[in-house]
Amino acid sequence: MVLRFILFALGIYMLYKVVFDLVIPVFRTTQKIRRQFGNMQQHMQDQMNATQNGPAGHNQSQPSPTEQKKSRAEDYIDFEEVKS
Repeated sequence: MVLRFILFALGIYMLYKVVFDLVIPVFRTTQKIRRQFGNMQQHMQDQMNATQNGPAGHNQSQPSPTEQKKSRAEDYIDFEEVKS
């Protein structure tokens, strides 16, 4: 009788540990990841809509031609060849 109670209590404890240490955290993590993917997909969809609805032929992420010229001039470094 006492052995049966101890085994029953041990079984209940193990079931409790499995549910609260494994099942619930996995469930919460899965929901969180799904929510983040949904938010990311919505954000990308909003960006695509903004790009398609923007001015024709003008991409907002491209720098202006004057900015491109400045960056190209700064990219090159003058050097002198050293002969030994």
